[in-house]
Amino acid sequence: MSISVLFVLGVGNVVISLMRNIIPSKIRIIVQLVVVAALVIIVDQVLKAYAYELSKTLSVFVGLIITNCIIMGRFEAFALGNGPWRSFLDGIGNAAGYGFILILVGFFRELLGSGTLLGYAVLGDPIEKTGLYAIGYENNGFMLLSPMALIVVGLIIWVQRSRNKALIED
Repeated sequence: MSISVLFVLGVGNVVISLMRNIIPSKIRIIVQLVVVAALVIIVDQVLKAYAYELSKTLSVFVGLIITNCIIMGRFEAFALGNGPWRSFLDGIGNAAGYGFILILVGFFRELLGSGTLLGYAVLGDPIEKTGLYAIGYENNGFMLLSPMALIVVGLIIWVQRSRNKALIED
C-alpha cells in the first residue's frame, strides 16, 4: 500500500506540476482527480498482473487512494506552484511519511492484536502459555478491527504532542 501511494503521489505531483500553467482554475480539482484516478488504475492493474494475491488482499484499499486527502492536498499546496523536480521530491517525501505511519500503525495492531510480527510469534505461544502468555497476557482482538487503526493514529498524535508542546493547537 505504501509503495502504491509513493508511486501515485510522486508521479501525480510531477504530472500536475507539468500541467499547472495550462489547467484552468475552474476545473483544476477535476483534472487532479482524473490524474489520481488514472495512476491508481495503473497501480491496480500492475498489482493484478504481477502480484495477484497482494492485489486481492489490498482490493478496495488501492481504490481508496483516489479519495486520499493527502494526495489532493499536495497537488493543491505544492505541485500547482512548483516545478516538476521539487514536486516529485515533495510527493516522495510525503508518501514516505504516510507509508511510515501505515507501517507503524500496522506494527502495533499486529503485535497487540495477535502477538505476531510479520506472521512470526514474538510474544510467545498463546496455546502453550509461553513468553508473555505465561504471565497472563491475552491478545487484544479489538486491535485487529479496522476502527482501531484510528485509535492507534490518535495515540501516536497524542504521544507526539505530549513530547513536543509546540505541536499543540490552541
